[in-house]
Amino acid sequence: MALARDGSLMLPDAKLLAECTVETHRVRGPGGGHRNVTDSAVRLTHRPTGVVVTATERRSQHENCRVAVRRLRKAIAMRVRAPVDATAPAAGPLAEALADPRWPRLSQKSGTYLLAAAHVLDRLEAREGKVSDVAASLGVSTASLVKFLSLDTDLWTEANRLRRRFGHTPLRRG
Repeated sequence: MALARDGSLMLPDAKLLAECTVETHRVRGPGGGHRNVTDSAVRLTHRPTGVVVTATERRSQHENCRVAVRRLRKAIAMRVRAPVDATAPAAGPLAEALADPRWPRLSQKSGTYLLAAAHVLDRLEAREGKVSDVAASLGVSTASLVKFLSLDTDLWTEANRLRRRFGHTPLRRG
């Protein structure tokens, strides 16, 4: 699954969109008389993973579609786990991210960020939520790994969800 997930994360927007079922619809809510008078809300279902995202904020269907593709890319990285050997040294996008001198403050706009985040979550699941074990396997400090996790609310939330599933207390921001 890692190869399929990673491949989807690296696709250009148009090709990622081609892997999706696209639905348009109207939604109610604040915004006055002009919000979603037409079917401008967009729901994407990524067929290979089953991940579903929506975008309804904009009055333009095209803008909502762009927002939905961005959300989809992040949702795939955060929710789709792949089996991994958590004791093996980091390779691929994760090794690239760790070699970046800005680690753990790797920009979320970086091309490798979502892949690195997905691989860290894969390792966290494989090590049953033990952050210190994952940090040791990556050759970074636990504090550095916690810093990386804490800089993205979605990544932080998913890491804590994994930890709760394995009976650990949530990480706390320092």
